[in-house]
Amino acid sequence: MIERITEVPLWDYLKKVEKPIVLYGMGNGADMIIGVLEKLGLYHSDVFASDGFVRGHFFHGRKVLTFDEIKAKYDDFIILMTFAVHDKETLQKVRILSENYELYSPTVPIAGKELFTYDFVKENDELFEQAYNLLADDKSKDTFLDVLNFKISGKVKYLFDCEYEKELLYKDIIHLGKDETIVDLGAYDGDTIREFMTATNVQYKKIIAFEPDEKNFRKLTAKTEAMESIERYNLGAWDKKETLYFQKKKGRNSHQADDGIPVDFDSVDNIVKENVTFLKMDIEGAELKALEGAKKTITRDKPKLYVCAYHRNEDMFALPLKIKELCPEYKIYFRHHPYVPAWESNFYAVL
Repeated sequence: MIERITEVPLWDYLKKVEKPIVLYGMGNGADMIIGVLEKLGLYHSDVFASDGFVRGHFFHGRKVLTFDEIKAKYDDFIILMTFAVHDKETLQKVRILSENYELYSPTVPIAGKELFTYDFVKENDELFEQAYNLLADDKSKDTFLDVLNFKISGKVKYLFDCEYEKELLYKDIIHLGKDETIVDLGAYDGDTIREFMTATNVQYKKIIAFEPDEKNFRKLTAKTEAMESIERYNLGAWDKKETLYFQKKKGRNSHQADDGIPVDFDSVDNIVKENVTFLKMDIEGAELKALEGAKKTITRDKPKLYVCAYHRNEDMFALPLKIKELCPEYKIYFRHHPYVPAWESNFYAVL
């Protein structure tokens, strides 16, 4: 697999290039990128934000500038994008910016602590190659390579090149009927349930939703209270019944961690007694554990699978290998839906 990586690693490039580094955006992502730069002996020269977010304030000791001020201050510079985006209007702005300036979107950990690096791919080369060879079509294989090259280089063109609209998923790969029993792990506020309803024209047999974050669970309950045949569990998905710590963050990024608030977790096999036809997992790095905890269900029912693969470095090989182990008959697809960085890069498995 390493021979298929065509790009210079971003962090190695930044150590060699002699240009000022400016950060685009603030917040947790910027904090993490600054931390990586400092470990490498690098620093950022300035921070800028979109015009509507510039209020004369400071971030990490530097006044937040407009992009016009950055252009007036520097003849040449490197932009590190520090936030995630998926709406079409902002994605288009990022695309145009990347075509006219040297812009990168660094991959920093969502779950786990290690960076996704060239050395990581090299150390796990055989496993990446095995995962690649499991993929069912050329689009999956091309997307797999594009996402790998993006994670190594930070060049957003790779993500734009392999974009796949979510609507196509339910036409081309995941064909949902009117009698689905859907298990939604990481239901958040019901956003993917609404997605399923659009795909099935609001026809289904039953929905079983897990959401561990208490605040998100209240939103889920409020937004689905008018629905029939739905069960909601204020639980995290895992491989067994266990109380774990949960690190609360804003919105959908709350996740299991080494410390935080105690939250109950349990497995699909323990909770779900129905025959399952569709199983979705977007659980902030717990996907591998949850697959093991759904072993009996998957082996018995062979449901369609929707498994997010962007939370942990090893997800791109560990998840497809586990899926194939549980059900060798599955055809496995890999798609990246419009997002920068490489969030919404998912595996889909069907018979």
